[in-house]
Amino acid sequence: MIIPAKNNPVLPLTISVKEIESIVTWFDQHQRSLYILGWSYLGSQLKIEELLYRAILQVYKELPKFKKSTSFELRVLSIFIRICRELSIENSLKASEESVFHALQQLNEQEREVLVLTYIKGISREETAQLLQMSLEQIKELLFSGFQLLRKGLGNGEDYQGCNEYQKLYVNYLERKLERPRKIDFEMHIYHCHNCQDDLASLQETILNFSETIETFSVPADFMENVKERVSQREHLIKQKKKKRKRIGFITGSVFVLFMCTGFFTGIFSSIYYSLTEENQELRIFLQEDLGERLGLEAESNGIKIKIKSVIADEIQTLIFYEIEDTNDNNQYMINIDDGIFIEDEMKIMVANTYPMYIPPDMESDLNKKEKNIYHGKMSLRPVKENKATIQLNIKKVLKLKRNASDSYVNMVPEEGDWKFDIPVTKKPSVEYALNEEVEIEGTAVLIDKLILAPTGTILQYGLKNEQPEKRIDMINFKNLEINNKVAEADLYGNSYVHAQNDLRWSKFQAHFKPLFEKETDEVKVRFDNIYLSITDNKTIALNVSKEYPQTFEYAGSTISIDKVETGQSAIVVFSNHEINNRAYESLHYNIVTEEGDDSSMEMDHKGIIVDKNGKEYDMKKITPRIYEEMEQPRHFFTVQSTKIQGKKVTPKSLEIYGYSTTKYLDDEVELDTELIVKEEAGT
Repeated sequence: MIIPAKNNPVLPLTISVKEIESIVTWFDQHQRSLYILGWSYLGSQLKIEELLYRAILQVYKELPKFKKSTSFELRVLSIFIRICRELSIENSLKASEESVFHALQQLNEQEREVLVLTYIKGISREETAQLLQMSLEQIKELLFSGFQLLRKGLGNGEDYQGCNEYQKLYVNYLERKLERPRKIDFEMHIYHCHNCQDDLASLQETILNFSETIETFSVPADFMENVKERVSQREHLIKQKKKKRKRIGFITGSVFVLFMCTGFFTGIFSSIYYSLTEENQELRIFLQEDLGERLGLEAESNGIKIKIKSVIADEIQTLIFYEIEDTNDNNQYMINIDDGIFIEDEMKIMVANTYPMYIPPDMESDLNKKEKNIYHGKMSLRPVKENKATIQLNIKKVLKLKRNASDSYVNMVPEEGDWKFDIPVTKKPSVEYALNEEVEIEGTAVLIDKLILAPTGTILQYGLKNEQPEKRIDMINFKNLEINNKVAEADLYGNSYVHAQNDLRWSKFQAHFKPLFEKETDEVKVRFDNIYLSITDNKTIALNVSKEYPQTFEYAGSTISIDKVETGQSAIVVFSNHEINNRAYESLHYNIVTEEGDDSSMEMDHKGIIVDKNGKEYDMKKITPRIYEEMEQPRHFFTVQSTKIQGKKVTPKSLEIYGYSTTKYLDDEVELDTELIVKEEAGT
């Protein structure tokens, strides 16, 4: 078993810090990202060689002053950027012939630095904020404004008109940093707003173009050797350097042999020994199916030990099973993929236009009730591009779970640390079948398009053709699939929009189900559960801040109360309807029009309840996944919807309702024949 060294060392090398070769070796290991970072400032190989030469000497000079509380990488980057700025002032900067770098060099210093640090060097937003002495909010704003200007600099002259409120969320959405409620609201808005669709797609294309340019950027072969030679001559350590290289080679060779031995052991015995002794039942099944192997990678920080137990990878996702132990106290912690984790070269090794599956914490499993200081969890990452890869996973934060079931999933307390892993991944193939069956639901054409059998899950791809102006199906939820007499239950959180659309006649979605570990089938039974509908029903209600509230109005057979209308720098409009019996709508689609126009920033919020088929009510914010799965035909009713409008002085003028959302339950089943789709080999 390979256990990584303790995290956050002052100098992440086995060589003594007293010798400058250790610093040179660190720069050598990071030469590609440092070269590209320097190129964004200087645009010349000779200038970048001078940059690295000065940076190495300055790091060596300041090394005794480095604080243990600050990571070595951040201290080096601080020095590196300082010298970049000095050299860019000393020399007249000639724009690179590379179009992306040319556009990058036109940005102001702050925007350029935030982009290159987060997307080229690959450090987290928190580390970027620390390095540049900015707030996280400033980093977020600079990322968005930087990519907007980069888009214009790349010659994209179209004037995109996305909604101001949602534009601020673009980068967070593309980087999977939106909390789930905000993400759902964002995706519902994007689905209906063509301006935001075009704006987001254009920005995503710019980010992908930027990332692809970085991936294909070539570093001159002799670049680092020239720097090494200058340092070697200056320090008169040519002989010592040769000895040190032999020593490094010996250490590297020993680690390689150990790694090979470990791989041999786990590869042969994992399916026999570990699958029989694995206490995690879900992981045990994967191991018995020979879809993964035990890894046993460990890292500890601040008394919290994280173990990476195994990884199961396919074309849907990269599923990582982990265990977190609190060695100091009786706390349980989980990993949140949207906050506190970073993958080195993620855009290079993973499929960009996919999103990981949402996996909520499971405090109610027998395994997680067994010990109060150990949590067994799993996380979903994007699928890897190649059949074999190594994921360099850096974890900076874990979340402390709460034992009280009513609030286990909100307001979790973060615990910071530094856990790093090199995770070997082998991607398993999947099998695809064409279904190509068209049915009609609520007057809307539905295409049952494709079935995907993969190790980590079963996917049904379907399409919607919404042609009714007064009613549209936003999403379909399924009960289960039946294949070869095996039933795959639907994943509660597994419904996603397909971003790559080949046939523009259909809006494509994917519904996720539990894995069946089947590779062949000639038919599939599809059982529907419910549809989520958007109904168009326009109504405008005038707002007058001089009136006394609450005041009521009638809409869709209900009486709705406008509870509050306030003007000012933060204008507020609140309306409610707590009567849910026989209510037609679950939530309203609306906008607040102001006297000043539509350029104000709006923040929307809501309160609500969940009601099951028998009329039993549940607090929407206190529902656990286990409780939700056991509910019969739940419906989500918003009881209070509120909007805060930011501006210098904002006066609400009217409440414009476009329509509403509602859920309709179905009891339909479709039996379909399958036709195998012949694909290229996985990962090609």
